[in-house]
Amino acid sequence: MSDISIQNVLAQSQASAAEFVAFRRDIHQHPELGFQEHRTSERVAEHLQSYGYSVERGVGGTGVVAQLRRGTGPRRLGLRADMDALPIVEATGVPHASQHHGVMHACGHDGHTAMLLAAARQLAEQGEFDGTLNLIFQPAEEGLGGALKMMEDGLFDRYPCDAIFAMHNMPGYPQGHLALREGAAMASSDQVVITVRGVGGHGAMPHKAADPVVAASSLVMALQTVVSRNVDPLAMAVVTVGAFHAGEANNVIPDCATLKLSVRSLDRGVRQLLRERITDLAQAQARSFGCEATVDYKAGYTVLVNTPAETALAREVALALNGPERVTLQAPALPGSEDFAFMLEKVPGSYLLIGNGDGQDDSPFAGHSACMVHNPNYDFHDSNVARGAAYWVLLTQHFLRSI
Repeated sequence: MSDISIQNVLAQSQASAAEFVAFRRDIHQHPELGFQEHRTSERVAEHLQSYGYSVERGVGGTGVVAQLRRGTGPRRLGLRADMDALPIVEATGVPHASQHHGVMHACGHDGHTAMLLAAARQLAEQGEFDGTLNLIFQPAEEGLGGALKMMEDGLFDRYPCDAIFAMHNMPGYPQGHLALREGAAMASSDQVVITVRGVGGHGAMPHKAADPVVAASSLVMALQTVVSRNVDPLAMAVVTVGAFHAGEANNVIPDCATLKLSVRSLDRGVRQLLRERITDLAQAQARSFGCEATVDYKAGYTVLVNTPAETALAREVALALNGPERVTLQAPALPGSEDFAFMLEKVPGSYLLIGNGDGQDDSPFAGHSACMVHNPNYDFHDSNVARGAAYWVLLTQHFLRSI
């Protein structure tokens, strides 16, 4: 990639940015929850069709896939953006704030969609590549597994990819900064419900009951030893008890108590170890108090693992676009989770971050863009629309370059 071609791509992205910033703000005003992205997906599909893409609607529910073939090259590239919003009441006060009370784009999926859509038009009009480009606009990333639904609906059967990439904004990094990581980059996320059953009774006569509240309270503390005493100190793991429900009255010992856990790790082996130890510990701890425990262990998102060759390519493009001072080559792993991980289990690829702001720029919305995602005060940094689109154009042209 020559410096001239890189600057030309960025200049073209910046020239058309206003249109896609407006698009981003429009879908920010009309956010839709997972598998309800009907308006968003239809607007995306209409734009893609107008650019000349072959478009399929309804993949995995409300997903959209667009394909553009150019030349005779055999390589096939997939680029993915997510479209869903979150059940949060927006508090930004920006002019383009959500018009749907209780729903907002608090994770920047509106921006991800706009970046990829902007790149789609630029690639259709001016992109130089030889091969097949598959653009994947995914529904329901926020905990509902939209990636899996698209895959179950035949995504990679109908649109096979040799590599696949996705990009997510990240507050805390300066706007436009690119951060990459080879290997495990985001954690698995499992949900566990532990029900401790005992024998209820009168609060004044605890000796005639088997108190599940005491058993479950002891279990909360015991669970903290799973990470500290069973997991390699150099490995990452989190066991959080986020809810504890039991009883109603102060003088009644209930017959059951329920714990709800969030369990995360960055290693598939550690993930299995956590499952085994939590299950064994819950049952043994309950028995020691004369109670019984049942463990409902629901596997959620898997560990997101970026493959070496594809991450090397992603880094090369990032360095070409931003220069070394605005690229982190091996960023720290994140304890959050992302269902793009399922796509990476089927297709090699890489997931990278684009800085959403650190609060230091002079944008009137700088504070919102530096605010962490899933917060009612968050907003996507509009300047990333052009830079993110330029990144996708350069990556496509590099991956699908003529040989």
